Amino acid sequence: MRETKKCIIVDDEPAAHYVLANYIKQNPQLELVFQGYNGIEAMNYLRENTVDLMFLDINMPEISGMELLKILPTHPKTILTTAYSEFALESYDYGVIDYLLKPIYFPRFLKAIDRFFATENVRKVEEEIIHSVSVKVDGYFIEIELEQLLFAQSFGNYVKLHTTKRTYLASITTTEFEKCLPEKSFMRVHKSYIVALDKIDATEKDFIVIKNERIPIGITYRRELTDRLKKLEL
Repeated sequence: MRETKKCIIVDDEPAAHYVLANYIKQNPQLELVFQGYNGIEAMNYLRENTVDLMFLDINMPEISGMELLKILPTHPKTILTTAYSEFALESYDYGVIDYLLKPIYFPRFLKAIDRFFATENVRKVEEEIIHSVSVKVDGYFIEIELEQLLFAQSFGNYVKLHTTKRTYLASITTTEFEKCLPEKSFMRVHKSYIVALDKIDATEKDFIVIKNERIPIGITYRRELTDRLKKLEL
């Protein structure tokens, strides 16, 4: 069975939210975690949260869907939803995986979801051969071996990378860095921390212990962390 994927809806029309939310509920592989009605709400949410798929309207006040894709340094896989087709060609420059014209019919929605999962399968194959991540440290790009990475800690617009050898201060946000990591090996356990699951030495009620470092567990991540650790024990 396919892994459940987190998705959000960003659209200024309540009717569009109603249709898409209903379609999403009929797909057990999808979990709707946020509904935003403008680009500002979406940006604020994506700064603090990682999702797999975004249903994004193009024509919205203040910031359009296309402008949002241009502003975000990284963004989830995106399916555009709009009543107009003139932006279809431009949209593919931003990694948009499909383009749904309103009114959106369920069979067409399902086709877009199948296309999304097809791209996810490709990404999983790519993850299997990822051994390092390139980050900028002191003005130069270096390779961080994932086998040596213990955990990453948010530090403003930087990330402290704690490895078995030393700690690096990388010029990248926590959300951007998270998207570079294989999902099966790493997990965000707090809004400011990402950990290597196989490097966890012990778990307490509110903390993880890695090399004598106590890392807080955010309440919204606790259940997923428990499930992930149980799977590793099997």
